[in-house]
Amino acid sequence: DQSSHRVITSMALSKNWLHVMQSSIRSIPTAGFLSNIPGLVVLIALFGLIKQRKKLFGLIRHPSETVSLIYFLTKYRRSKIPLNVPNDEAFCYHILTKVSRSFSAVILELKPVLRLPICIFYLVLRALDTIEDDMSIPIEKKKALLKEFTEMMETPGWNSREGYGSKNPDEQKLLEHFDQVISVYLRLDPGVRNVIRSITIEMAEGMSEFLTKQVESQQDYDLYCHYVAGLVGIGLSRLFYLSKLEGKPFQSLDELSNSMGLFLQKTNITRDYHEDVTDSPPRCFWPKEVWEKHAFQLKDFMRPQGKNRGLQCLNLMVTDALCHIPDSIEYLHLVTDPDIFRFCAIPQVMAIATLERCYNNPNVLTSEVKIRKGEAVQLLMSAHSFLNVCFIFKHYLDLLMDKIPSDEPNADRTRETCLAAKRIINQHVASSVKGVRSDEA
Repeated sequence: DQSSHRVITSMALSKNWLHVMQSSIRSIPTAGFLSNIPGLVVLIALFGLIKQRKKLFGLIRHPSETVSLIYFLTKYRRSKIPLNVPNDEAFCYHILTKVSRSFSAVILELKPVLRLPICIFYLVLRALDTIEDDMSIPIEKKKALLKEFTEMMETPGWNSREGYGSKNPDEQKLLEHFDQVISVYLRLDPGVRNVIRSITIEMAEGMSEFLTKQVESQQDYDLYCHYVAGLVGIGLSRLFYLSKLEGKPFQSLDELSNSMGLFLQKTNITRDYHEDVTDSPPRCFWPKEVWEKHAFQLKDFMRPQGKNRGLQCLNLMVTDALCHIPDSIEYLHLVTDPDIFRFCAIPQVMAIATLERCYNNPNVLTSEVKIRKGEAVQLLMSAHSFLNVCFIFKHYLDLLMDKIPSDEPNADRTRETCLAAKRIINQHVASSVKGVRSDEA
């Protein structure tokens, strides 16, 4: 309606993402649940959020995030698992909520025509990844298992009860009851099955290749990320097209889809430096041609004497991930279905927030770095329109640019990468605002 158009126009003209957040907060029905402040503190404690004084102080310092977090926990904490479905489908939806911390909620919010296919797509790839990620399996055996998986994923009754993925009981359970996933998979539309099968085969081949191949060059890095994440984006775009919720462009949107996946994967790899190098055995996904200019071994960045060089390398990794933002914006601009838009946009805004938090942050080299829970909830609640997403990206790009040290060797490269992304964003914002004005006229 006209009033909503005016709100969007106002936000666009101000170019201030705070309007987006404030709008999200104002949309929360505060009557009732904000009337008892002591009760809210108890509620937060019950959900395990006040485990340390540091977390409590974080909530106090960001009151708007606290309001959003409480509302989210009281209204949306439990995923909406479909009712009155066959037992095998019920198992798939249930195990989805166990093995996915971030994607299950947005998958379950999709329309039925996409919800089950993408649930199965995710579970098939998660099972494959569980085998690839189990470091207790000898390499040659793992290669055979990856190949076997692609051959057996269409065999009724097949599962794996060898204890793979035992570090995560839910992932182990997925493999042990994979026959339930196959049962649902075999009932899907043939076109959907073809997409899932072809992506799974190509991903398994890529995973097998990198079991014995190190990430040496930037080209290796891009290829690895393509296999484990870019292919997911390509498969999802094809499923969007088959659902008829998106148009013909999504039938062959491979380049943008791949880049969307690379943006997410590179964010995770950059953030997870400490977890990977301290794993047993250590894992190395940062390209050697990047880090060897700064250290003899990748783990050297964890040491105090390696901090400065580690930050320079970290900033290069962040900058490389930022290069994919223009493609992410272009892709999201093409999405027309609101549920698909949120499904695609939420991980993207979480990624840019994470990259901003990681940039020039020494904690990445010695510990786990995450965005605040309340901040994540506000992003989730705000990423419901293209304009909002544009402002979110612009907000975090501005924050990141403000953090660029004057003595950073690659400062110009990072700054230009951010500015290039902002130019694309500003073009789309200007175009969207012009369209809103035309509608109002």
